[in-house]
This record gives sequence, C-alpha cells and structure tokens, in this order.
Amino acid sequence: MVPARRLLAALGALVALGIATGLWPVLLAGWWAAAGMLLLAAMADALLARRPLALRIERQVAGVLPAGVWQTVRVTLHNEDAGPLTLALFDDYPADWELEGLPHTVRIAPGAWVAVTYRVRPVSRGDARFGPAWLRSASPLGLWRRSLRTGPETAVRVFPDFSAILGQALRATDRRVQTSGALRKRQRGEGLDFRQLREYRQGDSLRSIDWKATARHRKPISREYQVERDQQIVFLLDTGRRMLAREDDGGGSHFDHALHALLTLAYVAAKQGDGVGALTFGSASAAGVRWLAPAKGRAGLDRLLAGLYDVQPDEVAPDYLRAASDLVQRLPRRAFVVLITNVRDEDDLALRAACDLLAEKHLVLCASLRESAVDDAARQPVAGFPSALRLAAAEHYLQQREAAIRRLGLRHERFVDVTPQRLGVALLNRYLAIKESGAL
Repeated sequence: MVPARRLLAALGALVALGIATGLWPVLLAGWWAAAGMLLLAAMADALLARRPLALRIERQVAGVLPAGVWQTVRVTLHNEDAGPLTLALFDDYPADWELEGLPHTVRIAPGAWVAVTYRVRPVSRGDARFGPAWLRSASPLGLWRRSLRTGPETAVRVFPDFSAILGQALRATDRRVQTSGALRKRQRGEGLDFRQLREYRQGDSLRSIDWKATARHRKPISREYQVERDQQIVFLLDTGRRMLAREDDGGGSHFDHALHALLTLAYVAAKQGDGVGALTFGSASAAGVRWLAPAKGRAGLDRLLAGLYDVQPDEVAPDYLRAASDLVQRLPRRAFVVLITNVRDEDDLALRAACDLLAEKHLVLCASLRESAVDDAARQPVAGFPSALRLAAAEHYLQQREAAIRRLGLRHERFVDVTPQRLGVALLNRYLAIKESGAL
C-alpha cells in the first residue's frame, strides 16, 4: 500500500501550515488539529482499504496461439462489492512477448462488469503462462493506493504460424501437385499405383495401352497411373548447437527455419497421401529426443505439430551416427529420410557414416543450412584492409565447407545446401522430383 496523490497533497498543505505557524503562532492549535484529523483519516482509510475486494476476474485467450501474430486478450472484471471500484489493471502476460493496450484504468459500478482488451504478440514457440492480474485500487477516501494480484492463471501453447507455412506450401508447389495426388500422365520408374482406365490419347506411351480392354471396347484404352500414396516421409531433425544460429531477417534461428520447412513439406506429403514422422537428435538429455512415428493424413500432421512445437535447440554437439542407428531401429519399413542439419568440415566422417547406414535401407536426403551472413560477407566489395580480411575469412570458411560436403560422397540430388529462407522450397522440389521419378 502506497500513499495516493490526495494524501501527499494533504501532507504538503500540512507542512505549509506548519511553516506558517512559525510566523503566526496563533495558528499552532489549528495545525495540531489538522495533523490529528489527517492522521486519523489516513489510519481509518488504510484499515478500510485492507478489506478483501469482492472482485471476480475472467480472462479469455485462445489456448493455442501462432508465433509472431498479434492476438487479442480479453479480461473481464466483475464488481460484486456494494460500492464502486476504481482500478488500474496490468495483466501478467509472458515476459518476452510484445504488448499493446496496458495498463488500463476502469471504474466499475456496484454489481456491474467491465471488459478490457489488449493485444499480445508471442515471440517464440513453446509453452507460456498468464499469471494472476496486477491491480491497483484506491482506498475509500482516496488517500492510499493498494496493489494486489488476483485472478486465474492461464496456460497457452505457442505453435509455429501455420498460416505462413500453408502459404509457403501453396506458393512452392506447382501444377504437378494435384489435390487428389493423381498425376494425369504416365510416369517413368517403378512404384506407381494404377488409377483408372481411359481412352487412349495422343502422346500416351504404347506400353500404357491395356490390350484386353482395347479388344473389349474395340478402341484404344490406356491405363492411367498415380503417384504411390502409401509411402513414409521421416525427418531426422538436428537440435544441436549449430541450429542456434540466427538470421537477420527476423525469422528466428536456423532451427525455426528448419521446423517451418519440415512442416511445409509434411503438409504437402500428407496431402499426397504419405505418412509423415520425425526424430529429433542433439539434445543434452534423453527426454529431449522426440520420436513421432509416421502417420498419414491430418492426424499425422497434427501429431508432428503438437510434438515439435516446443522443441528448442541445445548447446550440444550432434551425434549423427547414434541418431541414424536409433532411426534404423525405430523404422523397419523403407522410407524417405530427410536429415536437416548444418554441415561443418569436422562432420564429414560422422555424417557420412550416418548417411551410409541410413542408405542401406532408406532413401536419404541430407539438407544443410548455410549462413546467409557468410555469403553476404563473401559478396561485399573490398574497401580497405578490414573488409579484405573479412572477405578472405569468408572465402576460407566456404572452401572448407565445400570440401566437407564433397567428402560426404552424396550425389547432387541427395544433398541440399541452401540458406534457411530457401530450405522449404528446396525440400519440396526434391520431394516432388522423387515422387514423380518413382525412386522411393
């Protein structure tokens, strides 16, 4: 409880009156009377202010929020007291979020209620919590201001912004991806499912003609195929220290970009009828390893989103071979494995051994995130000795990186080395090419 402006003003007037008594002693009796009355009023007002407030608070906020998007929070205050209440409200929102619209001062009549709305913007993924609201109320005589916390706690979950992920998926996919997952042309390679019979069209391969149906209908009939829909896409996601690197585009860490790319490809794969799953590695504890078995349709996508929304990278070096062995044991059926990491020159032996182990049974695509800042430094013109040193260091780093990638021994179509912003499009293009070729 702190003095209000009214009490401070009264104390100031009392001090002024005390100074006046030095000049006019006749005012001394009045000063003592005023001081006694103010003391009694302040004590009585303080005792009245300590009584519990008959106030009920409700908070309305969505249980699941998208990261980086402004959201409205509604706080309703119900005055169940016999007298009016004047309150200053400041809600206890998560500390690292952005805020607009608080504090807010309201006056509530007896038996009435007031709704206060404000906006928050979650900055990072994961679990968050709203605590009891902070309130500051005036005492009955207005001499004191009382601070208290009351109201419910509210737990929320912050997911990646799926609307942005969906938009990226729609922009990246082209006319080859149909809503039904069917391709209206015969594809080369094996592993394609028969869809239907139709009349022969100019340009169809002779091998696509169904001769029995042709003889029965007395006109050329072709078989139409669709991309096989009963396949598995499994992501091997690095959560180690290198994924902590951040870009200057405001899109978050390398891990955030990798997670968005993962969910984008998972969305397209689910629409194609494939099962999607994931295994994380690189955490300091066994509890940080997330295994989400492949599942098809909306259930598989929801499971990925719910299982990975709160994963954060850790200050640990990734163990590629251990992660590959773990995935081989968990995944008995052949799948398309997408390993997302950040390759460095010291990783060539361990990462190659991991890719070789996975390739014994699965189709492997290794995706590496390259730092945009290094590419930018390599493109900057030389304007002096410091910039020349920066350029030389960037070129040396890139040469070492290229040498490490060559030592991996992966074919071009089985390796992606792009900046975090381009990872989603690159993975989608490789996935669609593999689907059309029937390589899986």
